Amino acid sequence: MASPSAGVVFELLYLALTTLWLGSMAYSLVVVQPKVAKFFPDAEQREEFLVTLAHGNRRPVVALVAALVLSGGAAALTGSGTGYFIAVGLDVIAAGIFADVSWRHWPARVFALPEELPRFRRALAVRAWTMTVLIGLSYAVALTVSLS
Repeated sequence: MASPSAGVVFELLYLALTTLWLGSMAYSLVVVQPKVAKFFPDAEQREEFLVTLAHGNRRPVVALVAALVLSGGAAALTGSGTGYFIAVGLDVIAAGIFADVSWRHWPARVFALPEELPRFRRALAVRAWTMTVLIGLSYAVALTVSLS
């Protein structure tokens, strides 16, 4: 049996990492966030829990994005085509949103007044869904390229 080409290995790695990011985002939005809202009806307790839950997530996501860019870029450069460059571009846009959320939104939210929290929650939901759609599109583009 022949061993897979480097391009195929990079494609598989990219698709696996994208699946991990997409699954994490979807689980958070569809399962965790609604249950947190039900479990913590008190807004202050909910916010305290969400800050605790979010603490320490930057490094793993930054590492994941770096691995996506490297594996997707390598897949594109080893013959998988421009579709992988498009997929990586979508991931970079999603990563930009993550950076905004991580380094601007959350610090401002931590120091927000209680009456400002609903606005922050809505803004985060929009950003999170936008990231999820972008990651889903990047996965779909990469998978389409890989299967063709």
